[in-house]
Amino acid sequence: MAKKISILIVDDEESVRDSLLNWFIEDGYRVECAGDARRALTLLESDEFDIILADIKMPGMDGLEMLKRIKSLKKDSIVIMMTAFATVDTAVQALKDGAFDYVTKPFDPDDLSHLIRNATKQISLIEENEVLKEKVISLENVEDLIGNSEAMKKVLHEIESVAQSNASVIITGESGTGKELVARAIHANSPRKFFPLVSVHCGALSESLLESELFGHEKGAFTGAVYNRKGRFEMADSGTIFLDEIATISQKMQVELLRVLESKKFVRVGGNKEISSDFRVICATNRDLKTMVEKGLFREDLFYRLNVVNIIVPPLRDRKEDIPLLVEYFIKKYCHSMNRPLITIETAALKHLEEFSFPGNIRELENMIERAIVVGNGKKISLKDLPMGRETVNTTFESLDDLEKNHISQILTKYSWNISATAKALKVDRVTLYNKIKKYGLKPAK
Repeated sequence: MAKKISILIVDDEESVRDSLLNWFIEDGYRVECAGDARRALTLLESDEFDIILADIKMPGMDGLEMLKRIKSLKKDSIVIMMTAFATVDTAVQALKDGAFDYVTKPFDPDDLSHLIRNATKQISLIEENEVLKEKVISLENVEDLIGNSEAMKKVLHEIESVAQSNASVIITGESGTGKELVARAIHANSPRKFFPLVSVHCGALSESLLESELFGHEKGAFTGAVYNRKGRFEMADSGTIFLDEIATISQKMQVELLRVLESKKFVRVGGNKEISSDFRVICATNRDLKTMVEKGLFREDLFYRLNVVNIIVPPLRDRKEDIPLLVEYFIKKYCHSMNRPLITIETAALKHLEEFSFPGNIRELENMIERAIVVGNGKKISLKDLPMGRETVNTTFESLDDLEKNHISQILTKYSWNISATAKALKVDRVTLYNKIKKYGLKPAK
């Protein structure tokens, strides 16, 4: 063989591991062994294996669950499932989940060697695909982070730099800029990528619900707790927990969160057993946490515990050169999801989008494109398909601030200065809208 193929054997029976180890070493392969799925996933973090032979029945995480995790991160992995309890249903499920093949114990050495030789025929093609992927982009799972602007290149560089560490990260930026996508990209490129990324939307939960969500609860802990439930910290063991809208948590939850981050230990609500979990924490917020610390609204010790690394996601108005790429991406996305022929966008409509301030950022742009595809009937998105298209383009403004001021003023008037309704229409939070009103000195008409 031109290349020494590497094989990882995963089985809880030592005799099986030893037999396969000797067979494959004798055939000229490089071989490593693991006694359970968790150990195998740990080995896969630090080493590349061409072929993985995994038993289905193992204590803890079984082989099918391990197969799903491996394939979700590297779909071209060659995984062969092994078992002494063969059933048709199990075989079908393994193949559906992406297994290369399925073998039963006891093995015939010649048959197994033949199967391995067949598997190696695909390896050169897989390696060619990996080389092509690396030429396109050096990071995984960043296909939704669209843009060639200097601002986005800076974000991608920061993701690459921080991903390999265990440092806590705070991702800041306005609503709709893609903060969760950045969190997912960090996790996907970290040594923890084979384990879960668990997301919690802190702003959507009351204090008591958030406590139960994070720490879990025991049966009978409160009305409605009819069974034991794992918390998000427990689910994120060996992986990453993403706390969105971290600035919204109460002072009490800030204290509890600080304690958990320092000790990596916690107790379920209504329980007394201390549980340990090894997780990395990534947070996101659209608020200025430093200002909140100065005002006593956010604990300083928690802020510094979380803010080891700060990644700032730029608003769309600061990366307007990315708008054509984003428009193209969203057109392809929604034409595909709606099962429609691929369309394009007229020059005038694209120019309108490039001149718009997008207070709702990328989320607002995506909404505009989706709406334009739904309401449009032609082969191109035209100006009339875009909300506020005619009004905005037919008026000349000297600056982007003037354009944004005019747009916000029109929406405020439309909703009779109802702040909640206006913020919802603009796809920003109330704080951002209040800041814009103050910035531009907007007042209701008398």
